[in-house]
Amino acid sequence: MTTKKGKKISGGKYIQARKKKLCERPGQKRTVKLGEEKRRTKRTMGGNEKTFMLKAQFINVEKDKKTLKAEITNVLETPSNRFLARQNILTKGTVVETELGKVKVTNRPTQEGLVNGILLKEE
Repeated sequence: MTTKKGKKISGGKYIQARKKKLCERPGQKRTVKLGEEKRRTKRTMGGNEKTFMLKAQFINVEKDKKTLKAEITNVLETPSNRFLARQNILTKGTVVETELGKVKVTNRPTQEGLVNGILLKEE
């Protein structure tokens, strides 16, 4: 029986350990807070750029198949974590108060450079 270099007895390959690439390394935890608009760009894999938010003041609201820009006045609730609402942090699913009414955030502001939402029906 001959042994092949870099192979196990079962025939599987030994995978050499390596360091993480720059694009695989975790960055700082991003949180989008309520306040004057603030964005950053980050280099991603392939030399592309990703724009993400750090602070948001406005939200694009979809109402009757029209998109309106509204100012966020307050963060009411965050279903994923109630402590995020106290700190005025915006995440997907957060319910915010605007001059149009209650709006639910439908996108991930930490991954995109804007905040989108849909108007909730008043009961």
